[in-house]
Amino acid sequence: MATENASYVLIGIIGTYFGLLLVLAWFTARRATNDTFFIGNRKSNWLLVAFGMVGTALSGVTFISVPGTVGSNGFGYLQVVIGNWIGFMLVAAILLPLYYRLRLTSIYDYLDQRFGVTAHKTGAGFFILSRTLGATARLYLVVNVLHLLVGQPIGIPFWLTTAVILLMIWLYTFQGGVKTIVFTDTLQTACMLGGLLICVFFLMDLLKLDLSSLASTLVATDATRVWNTDPASAGFWLKQIVGGAFIAIAMTGLDQEMMQKNISVPNLRDSQKNMVLFSLVLVLVNLLFLILGALLYLFAQAKGISATGDQIFPTVVMQYFPQWVQIIFFIALISALFPSADGALTALTSSFCIDILGIRKQDLSEGHQTKIRHTTHVIFALMFFVIVMIFKWIDDRSIIDTILKIAGYTYGPLLGLFAFGMLTKRTINNNVGLVGAAFVAPLICWILQRELAKNPGGYQIGIELLLINGALTFVLLWMISQRPPRLVAPLR
Repeated sequence: MATENASYVLIGIIGTYFGLLLVLAWFTARRATNDTFFIGNRKSNWLLVAFGMVGTALSGVTFISVPGTVGSNGFGYLQVVIGNWIGFMLVAAILLPLYYRLRLTSIYDYLDQRFGVTAHKTGAGFFILSRTLGATARLYLVVNVLHLLVGQPIGIPFWLTTAVILLMIWLYTFQGGVKTIVFTDTLQTACMLGGLLICVFFLMDLLKLDLSSLASTLVATDATRVWNTDPASAGFWLKQIVGGAFIAIAMTGLDQEMMQKNISVPNLRDSQKNMVLFSLVLVLVNLLFLILGALLYLFAQAKGISATGDQIFPTVVMQYFPQWVQIIFFIALISALFPSADGALTALTSSFCIDILGIRKQDLSEGHQTKIRHTTHVIFALMFFVIVMIFKWIDDRSIIDTILKIAGYTYGPLLGLFAFGMLTKRTINNNVGLVGAAFVAPLICWILQRELAKNPGGYQIGIELLLINGALTFVLLWMISQRPPRLVAPLR
């Protein structure tokens, strides 16, 4: 489909799709205030938030990558998904009540209330670093695919493709913020899941399978294996479940982008219902992605297709599907791209304004706060553009994967900080030590993982890295902390 005429068709689709997003943005951003941008005036519908969060959790990279993992790991990814579900339940039971009780606009304000301004800015800084690196790396990988399909066949340079996509995202999030993306993410999640279902059923038709024969056919292959029972393996089931749980806690419950939408719901009960529904839908959607992956490999085997991993889904679609299904795949792909990018841009703007600049704690007028927010929003959009162009200049998938892993390291200090604050009553007066602990723990983890990798037959750190990182941060914080002062009863 990567022809000149097809590119113009796809450009028309993008234009129409973007026009619909702008219409939604216009309706939702009327009479918008800073509270609208940051927390949707705490009036978001929990059903819409739950459904839209699925699209945010499943980025464009997930859309391409999860089906590709079936070739090497079967349905092993379900181990992580089960762990994620456990983590989401813990977020609903423990973290959400804390955030609502304190009526937080930024979840990192908890660290300020518990330990002081240094902890607050350290936690927010790690989030900003992690989300900026992770969001731009994922954005680059998907924009690169879109450029190959749309821009390159008609001579549009990569920088212009990137600039147009970022301009679109900036425009529809500029005013309404969280209130807007609750609605736009719902639309985009529906488009993504619709495209996923159509691709699954179209593959079933090509393979002459119906619903009754699908399960037996998949079970007969090795693709549906789930459990890894090798304790030394990075994919060992216990590591995957425990690691998956802590990933959900850290990358959802301690992530301003995800929690910004949750705390925009009017009350705790509805926010908890949102988290429960979101987690159940996410499990089902991931299972559907894995079924799609098994079908793709069955089809590839029947047709002698050599593509594997991230390449198998787009290869099968572009070479063997009719144009109308390719268009649906394209819509689903951009629908997977936008929710992760728009949420990141909004959350980074919010966190920088609230946590780093402290505009909610200063005696600033609403207009002055809005001006600062607008400027910050523009700066982060430009930063996204520059970093994506750097990734294009590097043009090495292994380096991009490394950057995504580095972004994952930064959630460990957040996990350690929040855990220390909630599980102990100790105080920290050593600000230099606090910052040092947050940086030393990931460094130790990186060295440990690198050294263990030198012995492939021995124990390998896998998904449990986040837990180790958080535990090290916790221990280092304990070492520099003090017992809280005992209250002495007054003499009678």
